Amino acid sequence: MPPKIVLVTGVSRFLGGHLAARLAADDGIERVLGVDTAPPPRELRPRMGRAEFIRADIRNPLIAKVIAGAGVDTVVHASLSPNPARSGGRVPMMEMNVIGTMQLLAACQQADSVTRLVIKSTTAVYGASGRDPAMFTEDMGPKSLPSGGYAKDAVEIEGYVRGFSRRRPDVAVTMLRFTNFIGPRIETVMTRYFSLPVAPTVLGYDARVQLLHEEDALAVLQRAVDAGPTGVFNVGGDGVLLLSQAIRRAGRVPLPVPGLVVGPVSRLFRGAGLVDFSAEQLRFLNFGRVVDTTRLRTEFGFTPRWTTAQAFDAFVKGRGLRPLINPRRVAAAERELLGGLARLR
Repeated sequence: MPPKIVLVTGVSRFLGGHLAARLAADDGIERVLGVDTAPPPRELRPRMGRAEFIRADIRNPLIAKVIAGAGVDTVVHASLSPNPARSGGRVPMMEMNVIGTMQLLAACQQADSVTRLVIKSTTAVYGASGRDPAMFTEDMGPKSLPSGGYAKDAVEIEGYVRGFSRRRPDVAVTMLRFTNFIGPRIETVMTRYFSLPVAPTVLGYDARVQLLHEEDALAVLQRAVDAGPTGVFNVGGDGVLLLSQAIRRAGRVPLPVPGLVVGPVSRLFRGAGLVDFSAEQLRFLNFGRVVDTTRLRTEFGFTPRWTTAQAFDAFVKGRGLRPLINPRRVAAAERELLGGLARLR
């Protein structure tokens, strides 16, 4: 059944705000309600058209009155945040992610009008370790449970969503586990990392990175709202990049640091307001993570337009990133070094 009244959480952020704008442009949807504790950015408001902004905190039980009063039939929970700095710290981030989701699910459970629930989750639930498989499928679990941060929040949230599905089997639930987002407009830890002049890496490691273009993320969310298939789906672009390859494509300079120094270096970057590295993000820079998206293509019926490499190149081009060191000089230095080694042999 097509959605008629849709509520989207997290409309002050990129995904929630732009998804609400897309849904508001659909004449088949009667109302689009955007919920957040802060209004959408000024540049986004004109695009949102007839979408109605409601200043509300989903941690407050009053969200139940919003859903019941409007007769909402479709809820998109897109406000899960991986960014402690934007949330006011790690404790407020956990409260908004976990407590907020619990209150939202309780409100949906009470509302007979709700027939569809779409959850923005993350592939961070699989963790990152040296024992990981080549690719994670939706049926696999982490080799070691995330101990904190966004990944731990997401694991708890998915557990609450499964409990909700058991209590309300009449509600169609779609859970989307996204890989890291990239693109010319979205702001994430990864986009800030690859924009640094010098990108710190872990000495001896070269993580495999799988990315998703921001437009593909919005498209798959919109399809989930438009009566898309239910279930759990990994969402990521085809292919992978090694971290070293991505750094070179962005024209950045890698800075390999020993593992023991990674913590102090991350705190230095966090204190300078450059990148807020969390523990699970540091493990990701160590080991990387790749997921199988077969179910996304065959069951959900969606194939991302951009591969991982194409999405990354779109980010580099859109941000106007330029090599800090002339590639011709680097190539010339490499040739001279190799020639010298050949002469020595």
